[in-house]
Amino acid sequence: MTTGELLRFSFDGLPVRGALVRLTGSWREALRRRATVGAFPAPVRDLLGEMAAAGMLMQSSIKFDGALVLQLHSDGPVKFAVAEVSSALTFRATARVAGDIGAEHSLATLMSRDGRCAITLDPYDRQPGKLPYQGVVPLTDTTGAVLPHLAAVLEFYMLQSEQLATRFVLAANDELAVGLLVQRMPETNADRHAAAEAFERIATLGGSLSSEELLTLPPETLLRRPFWAEPLRCQVPRRAEFRCSCSRERVQSMLLGLGQAEAEDIIADRGTVEVGCEFCGEHYYFDAVDVGALFAPASDQPGTSDALQ
Repeated sequence: MTTGELLRFSFDGLPVRGALVRLTGSWREALRRRATVGAFPAPVRDLLGEMAAAGMLMQSSIKFDGALVLQLHSDGPVKFAVAEVSSALTFRATARVAGDIGAEHSLATLMSRDGRCAITLDPYDRQPGKLPYQGVVPLTDTTGAVLPHLAAVLEFYMLQSEQLATRFVLAANDELAVGLLVQRMPETNADRHAAAEAFERIATLGGSLSSEELLTLPPETLLRRPFWAEPLRCQVPRRAEFRCSCSRERVQSMLLGLGQAEAEDIIADRGTVEVGCEFCGEHYYFDAVDVGALFAPASDQPGTSDALQ
């Protein structure tokens, strides 16, 4: 897979479903683009990879036409980390770091106790004035200690917000980002005890995969190794890729929100307005003529007939 794939699967006769995502070339492209404005330390890079993979898995498990945004906030070395995944399985991710990052790849070393995990579902057809759905959970366990891994935070979120028992297994490095999801399906008429037992068995099998296995084994082996004795049924894989939604038009809207006076002050001070995208490293430039045209009254804008003359 040169870009990335997401494979959904189920188990015949069992109320358990799952998905496996491997972001290969798409993850390397995301890192390459980000490197133009500054590469992340390895622990932050790997956390973002896990977030991108997890966002893909969560997006694939819901019927939703819009963007799923997974965010972490804290007063720790990592102030902010976000991964955005569209219903078309495109993603982007970035973080803001304001502290020393050690070598340990643990959520507890990157985020503080007051940190929060927020998951937002923003539909593309959302009406003006209507807020998107958002669920928020802490990054801590019942003792107040920061959970060691992102997977544990997301499992708690799914249980609290969606009432769905879920197992996440996540791993990432500078080459790829991988994630496995195993989830108990919404209650049916099936025996609850048998359903719970089936989920626990399959979740335990999936959870036995190590980070090294996730990062080195091909998809077929990753599924066959833990589930070789289970009635596994796979769907057709879907393509997953990196894509940033930034654009000059969006930056223009941001400048309009900033206001004419402040935009002109920046022009006077620097000669140009430069806006860089933290997700992909793209830069947008606006000179005095651009800013003047942006804030010109509609009556001063050339019409179609003028433009054709």
